[in-house]
Parts: sequence; C-alpha cells; structure tokens
Amino acid sequence: MPMQHPDPTVTVRRLTPAEHARWDAFVLACPTATFFHRAPWQTLMETVFGHRTHFLYAERDGHIIAVLPLAEVKSRLFGHALTSLPFCVYGGVAGSADGAAALEAEAERIAHATGVQHLEYRNLAPRHPDWPSQDLYVTFRKAIDPDPDVNMKAIPRKQRAMVRKGIKNGLVSGIDDDVERFFALYSDNVLRHGTPALPKRFFAALQHVFGDDCEVLTVTDPAGKPLSSVLSFYFRDEVLPYYAGDDFAARGLAANDFKYWELMRRACERGCRLFDYGRSKVGTGPYSFKKNWGFEPQPLSYEYRLYKRDAIPQNNPMNPKYRAFIAVWRRLPLPVANTLGPYIVRNLG
Repeated sequence: MPMQHPDPTVTVRRLTPAEHARWDAFVLACPTATFFHRAPWQTLMETVFGHRTHFLYAERDGHIIAVLPLAEVKSRLFGHALTSLPFCVYGGVAGSADGAAALEAEAERIAHATGVQHLEYRNLAPRHPDWPSQDLYVTFRKAIDPDPDVNMKAIPRKQRAMVRKGIKNGLVSGIDDDVERFFALYSDNVLRHGTPALPKRFFAALQHVFGDDCEVLTVTDPAGKPLSSVLSFYFRDEVLPYYAGDDFAARGLAANDFKYWELMRRACERGCRLFDYGRSKVGTGPYSFKKNWGFEPQPLSYEYRLYKRDAIPQNNPMNPKYRAFIAVWRRLPLPVANTLGPYIVRNLG
C-alpha cells in the first residue's frame, strides 16, 4: 500500500520481489547509490539471517526517485535496531533530496512502530550533523589506471617490493566457481582473530544472487596449496574486495600482497576504474596495510537516531568488554566455531 508524506507528489512504497529489477535499474543509474543498495540484499537478509526487511522506495509520476534499504535486527545480546544495512559498509538513502526526505520520514515511523532502540544509517557522507555519529570507521577508495604497469608503479616502493616477492615465489591466482577454498581460509583466519565466522551458506548465496558481480579469487603456491582468498563485488566500474582469508603461511610468501595485486590487475582487464579497499577501523592492522598501498582514508559517517539508548552501541571487537570472549573463542576447535558462529554473528551486522 502506498504511504503518503508531506510532499503530495511523492509516494513511498515497499519493495516486492517482482520489482527487484526495477529497483536495481535505478540503483545502477543513481550516482549516490552503492553495491549495498542492490535489491538482492533483501533476499539475503531474510533468507540467510532471518531479519525482517523494510526496503523502501520513493516514487513520483511512476518513476523511482530514491531508495532506502533497511533491516530490523533483534537480539537479546545486542539489542533491537533498524539499520541500513547490516553486513554492509555503506547504506542510508540514495536519490533525490525530496525522495530522501520522504523515505527518512517513513523510516522514523517504522522505527517508532517497531520499538527499536536506534536507527542507523551507514552513509558515505554526513546527512544529519546534529545526530550522534560513529567515527571509528574509514574507507579506502582510489582510481586505478587501465594499464596494469601504471598501477604497479603507483604502489609505494616497500609495498611494491612485497608484491614482487609474491611473484618471485611463483604464486598463482585463479577464479573459483564455488566458495569452498575461500571459506576454509576465511573461517580459519577469523578464528585466529577470535571472532565468529559468517555461515558458508551466506557466501554461497552471495555468489548465487549476484552472479558475475560476486567473484572469488584464490592464490596458491606452485604446488597448488591454497594460501589466500578474497571474495569481491563488482559495481559499475568499481571492484570491492570484501571478505578475505589467509593461511598461516601466507605472510612469509607475500600471498596476501600478491592476492590484492592480482585482483587489481584482473579488475583493470575487466574494465574497472576504481578500487574500493573497503572499511577499516582506525588504528588497526588492515588500516595500516591499505595506507601502505598508497590509499588515503576517507571518514565514513555512521549516523544514529537514538530512541531507547543513551549512547551509540559498540558491537565490535575493539570494545574492551569482548576481550574475554575473544580469548575463549580463539581456543575453540574450528568445526565447533563454525557451527556456533552463525548464531552469534547474525545479530552483529
């Protein structure tokens, strides 16, 4: 049913499966939209994680003018929130100013009706300077040249030496048809860091719903042993390495460095012109690694509308209250961690 808002020419509607193609056509053409505004995230949120979704779009004269994907996360441990969008580094509204105003008004109505503790928008740029905001995260985005040789020369000298080390070690990269090798490396990697792994079926679902726009690249040694793997998204002329995992032996062989170079090289051949290294927490190892490639951090504006909270929730591994949990989790056998992990991580986002 259409929802009327102060501007009588704008109507807000809820996305249905039959309209996914129409929604995605708008997202692909909208300059402020991202890969994480795409319609298949609705399917993933509902079928893999069991979250109730509120994918809203604003329409005028039968044409979509703005979109806002939302998911409701309800957890005894981590609270009750309405977020755009869990498991996604970018979110919030995309589209025209009048459409955005109507969508955010509807989001406020839903937040009150559902009784959530807070509403969260994961914006690339600030929208509500008067709202509480999270300054923990930055992103790293940089234009790449069509010529791989130009990109190699643009890598700072010390990091370029690591890439060349991987090449000299005879490492090989290949594209996988499934997530088996990726998940083995990823799940072992996150266990070593003391955090729960997302379920394997989530990654398989990503490949299924996004098709050629979701790709797994795996690096092996000359004998074929998997060392490092990355699952990436493609959006317009951008490549976004998003989930990754490495074998313990990867560091000594520079497999991680070689992996991202191979992804960049292959992305150039595919026609990509922007490499999105993604979100990192300020002051962490991944933050330093991305800076070493010559990428500059760009602050992300995560804005919160607090209803039943006094402060922004800190559901991330840097929160001191999770140190004991991390220490215990690291000691779990991998099969046990992979069984328990999805029940915990589904409510973190």
